[in-house]
Amino acid sequence: MKTNILVIGGTGKTGRRVVEQLQNKGIEPRIGSRNASPSFDWDNKDTWVNALQGIEKMYVTYYPDLAVPGAKEAIQSLTYLAKELGVKKMVLLSGKGETEAEACENIVMDSGIDYTIVRASWFNQNWSESFFLEPILSGEVALPMSDVLIPFVDANDIAEVAATVLIDDSYNGEIIEVTGPELITFKQIVDIISKASDRRLNFYEITLEQYVDGMKQMQIPNDVVWLIEYLFSHVLTNPKNQLVVSDIERVLGRKAKPFMEYAIETAKTGIWNQISVI
Repeated sequence: MKTNILVIGGTGKTGRRVVEQLQNKGIEPRIGSRNASPSFDWDNKDTWVNALQGIEKMYVTYYPDLAVPGAKEAIQSLTYLAKELGVKKMVLLSGKGETEAEACENIVMDSGIDYTIVRASWFNQNWSESFFLEPILSGEVALPMSDVLIPFVDANDIAEVAATVLIDDSYNGEIIEVTGPELITFKQIVDIISKASDRRLNFYEITLEQYVDGMKQMQIPNDVVWLIEYLFSHVLTNPKNQLVVSDIERVLGRKAKPFMEYAIETAKTGIWNQISVI
């Protein structure tokens, strides 16, 4: 059935999974993306009114991240418009340990609209759907900070939590922190993926400066380079990020998915056994 729920970023990493979770519950949300009808484009505020028309609840994920310049202003404008148009509740996907993201959280929390903040650690799917995939495919993985412990979290767990708190108003006013069930290093992750995919992967410890230079040489867009440098230099080392939190179990009644389980499932898709294009 059609509903009054909007999923902004509904074709993205978490958004499309939130849509699937809602559909599994018999709910057909409105997709908030540039190619949807009505369309939603963060860079074109003229699209926002039609996308929000008649909406009571919305899931909001900002691409590429709430930490990037301009995100705070966009969230402020969207939240103001949402309130004007009668939106009753927002679920905002945020990042653990990101000062800029917390400023965006505060905008939503102070808006007078009911809210739930879903504050996530780094995604497992960064290794299969994002910027860590190419090094895995090449077999040569060079990363800084190889010994930093990170509670990587599965995007499917994030989406299930987001869909749950979107529908269940008992979580209104809460900050839900979603992490995986264990702390794990980049080096350990590469070893796990190597075993799961039955491939030899070489891991190299490099400096952050070398990593940034490498991204620039690969002509990765400047805003993405900035974001990744920020995440490595400010977020990974934040003590808030080196904690396992049990909120997934509290909301879903089950434990979060371990990285090993994600790796075994993902290896079966063959994504890590493709030939690198570089």
